[in-house]
Amino acid sequence: MRRREVPLRRHPPNVHPFQPVSSAIPTAPTTIDLEYFHSPSMASKQQQLTLKLLIDNRSDKVLFAEAGKDVVDFLFGLLSIPVGTVVKLLATEGMPMVGCIGNLYKSVECLDDSCLQSGHARTMLLNPTLPSDYLLKNTLSLTGASPSGGALPAGHALKFYRCYGHCRTCTSFCGTICPSCHNQMTTEMTRVDSDSEKEVAAAAASVGEAGFVKGVVTYTVTDDLTVTQLSSISSITMLAKCNVGDLSSLEERVVEIGMKEGLEILKASLQSSKMVLTDIFIGDKKKRNNTS
Repeated sequence: MRRREVPLRRHPPNVHPFQPVSSAIPTAPTTIDLEYFHSPSMASKQQQLTLKLLIDNRSDKVLFAEAGKDVVDFLFGLLSIPVGTVVKLLATEGMPMVGCIGNLYKSVECLDDSCLQSGHARTMLLNPTLPSDYLLKNTLSLTGASPSGGALPAGHALKFYRCYGHCRTCTSFCGTICPSCHNQMTTEMTRVDSDSEKEVAAAAASVGEAGFVKGVVTYTVTDDLTVTQLSSISSITMLAKCNVGDLSSLEERVVEIGMKEGLEILKASLQSSKMVLTDIFIGDKKKRNNTS
C-alpha cells in the first residue's frame, strides 16, 4: 500500500506549535505600559474628580476643601501604591523622586544580571504588583493597571488564570502565554480572600458601595491633606485656626482632579510642603504675583 504523505501544517508567526491556532489570543502585557495610559486618547477616558476649595484671596491660600467619597478614596488609595510604582509614575511624568529612593530605583535598573538572584527580582522591584484593593476602590487610578484599562466596577474582583498544566505561574490577563510550558493561561483560579478583605467586602456589600469610606458623609481636606468629617462646627473651627476675620475675602472654587493633578498630589504628599492644595491649584497664580 502506498503511504499518503500529509503536509505539515504551518503555524502563523508568534504562535507556539502546541497552541491551537483557532484560539490564539494576543498576549496581554504583563507589566504596566505607562506610555499607553498617559496617552491623550487614554487620558480622555479617565474620570475627573471634583473638589470644592475655600480660598483666602488675601493670602492666596487654600484654607480647606470640601470633598466627596471618590476624592477621599483616591487620597487614601495613595497609601497602597508600592514605592517602586510611585518612582516610575513620577519619572514618566518628568517628576523626579525626592530624596534617595530614586537612586535605589536607578541602581536596580543598572545592576548587572549576574548580581541578581533571578531575572524576576528586577521586575518585582521595578514593576511591583499593585494590590487588587487599589484597582477596586479607586474611581481615578493613577496607574491604569486594571485589565479593562481603568478602575474595575464596584463588586467585581480581579480574576487570575493559569495554564491547564501544573506550572506555578498565574496572570490576571486571560490568554497570556505561560512562560514555562508555552500554553495559554485560560483556566480561572479560585481566589481566597484574607479575613480583612472579607470584612471590607462584606461592609461594602451591606451599603451597596465599594471603596474605603462611606458615601453618605461629606469630608474636609485641609491644605496638608488632613481628612476629617465635615460639619458646620468643624468649618467654623478651621476658619478660626486660619485667623480669617474678613469673610468677604473668601472664595469658593470648584476644581477637577485628573491624571495630571493626581500625580502632582502624589508627589507633593511625599515632600515637606504643608500646602499641597495651594501649591497645585493656585500655585501658578502665586508665582505670577511674585514676579510682577
